[in-house]
Amino acid sequence: MAAAALAAGLAAGLAGCASLAPGGRHGPGKERTPAAQTSPTVPPAARTRAAPYRVPGAFRLLPVRGRGHLAPGSRPRALPGGVLIADEGNNRLLLVDPHGRIRWQFPRRGGTPRGQALRSPDDAFISPGGRVIIATQELYDTVSVINIATRHIMRRYGHPGVPGSAPGFFSHPDDAMLLPGGDLLVADIMNCRIFLLSPGRWHVVRHFGGTSSCAHDPPARFGSPNGVFPLSDGHFLVTEINGDWVDEMSLRGHVYWSAHPPGVAYPSDANEVSRGRYIVADYSYPGQILIFNRAGHALWRFRPTGARALNHPSLALPLPGGNILVNDDYNDRVIVINPRTKRIVWQYGHTGIPGRAAGYLDNPDGVDMAPPESLLMRHAAATGHP
Repeated sequence: MAAAALAAGLAAGLAGCASLAPGGRHGPGKERTPAAQTSPTVPPAARTRAAPYRVPGAFRLLPVRGRGHLAPGSRPRALPGGVLIADEGNNRLLLVDPHGRIRWQFPRRGGTPRGQALRSPDDAFISPGGRVIIATQELYDTVSVINIATRHIMRRYGHPGVPGSAPGFFSHPDDAMLLPGGDLLVADIMNCRIFLLSPGRWHVVRHFGGTSSCAHDPPARFGSPNGVFPLSDGHFLVTEINGDWVDEMSLRGHVYWSAHPPGVAYPSDANEVSRGRYIVADYSYPGQILIFNRAGHALWRFRPTGARALNHPSLALPLPGGNILVNDDYNDRVIVINPRTKRIVWQYGHTGIPGRAAGYLDNPDGVDMAPPESLLMRHAAATGHP
C-alpha cells in the first residue's frame, strides 16, 4: 500500500473499509519507497557447496544445476529444509533449498498451459497432507489450489480480476489455508469478512464479519482482516489492519482475547511462536518483526534502520530451533533472523534489486516451509476439528 494511503487508513482507525485504499494490503501493484530504490547493491551471491536434499510429500524435485545462490554470509544450516516462496512480481512459486537452489517451480519452465496462469501469487501454503498448495492471488481476487506432483491448478475460487462481495466473489483475499478436513479458510480483506468454505465448490460453511462495517468487533465485525492462522490449541489468530488488532478466536465464533501489538503501524499475518507468545510483521518502512503476548506487551523486537532496514515485510514464521523466517517484500528477499543475535543468517534474493534469474526475487510476498515443517502440517492435529 502506498505510504499516503496507509497514513490515511491509520488516521481513520476504525472508521470502516473506506480507510483502506483499493488494493488491500499492498495497494494497486508494487509501490516501492524511495529508501528501497537506493538500497546498496549486494555483492555477487555466495556459492555454497551442493548437498543431498530430499523433501517428503509430492514434490518432484528439479535436478541440481550448479551450486546455490545465497547472499554472502548465509548459513544453509539456519534452515531445517526448503522454503516455498510466493514470488509475486514474477508470477511464480519456487521451492528453494537451504543452499539457494531452485528445486521446484510453478508454473513449469518453458511455458504455461492454457488456463494455468498464476498471476500475482501473494501467499502459498502446503496442505496438511503435503499434496497441494493453496496460493492466494490477492490482487487478482482469486485463490488457486495447485496439485504439487502434476503442477496443475485443480480448482479456483473467486472470479479472476473481478472483485466483489456477492456469492462466489472475493475482494482481495489473503492467506487462504486448507484445513485437514478439506475446508478452505480465507480472510477477505476488503469485504471485512472471514470465510470457511466447503471443499470442491463455493459453499459457505461459516462466515464472520461482513461488508456493512469494517470495524473491530469480532466475531460480528472485523477491521480489514489480512490473516487467519492456526494455533496449537485448535483456535485461530486473526489479524486486523484497521485499528492494529490481533484476536484469538475459534471457528465457532468465540473470541478469547484481543490485543494491540505495541508499536506496530500495519500488522500483517500474526501467528504463534509458542503458547502465549505471538509474532507479527509490520508492513511498513522501516518495517519490523515483533513478538508479543496476549496482554499486548512486547517480548522481542527486530527493527533495524538505515541500510539494514526491512522494507514492508509481510510474514514472519518461527522455525524449529528458534530462528525466524521472513519475506521482506520490497527488499526482494527472503531472510532468516537469529533472534538471539538479531542478525540475518540466511538470505535468498538481492536486497532491493528485483530480478528473475537464479538468486533473484521480485516482491516475494509469502513463505512456507517444505514438509514436514510446513505450517499446516505442524498444526494438523490441533486443527482437525475446527
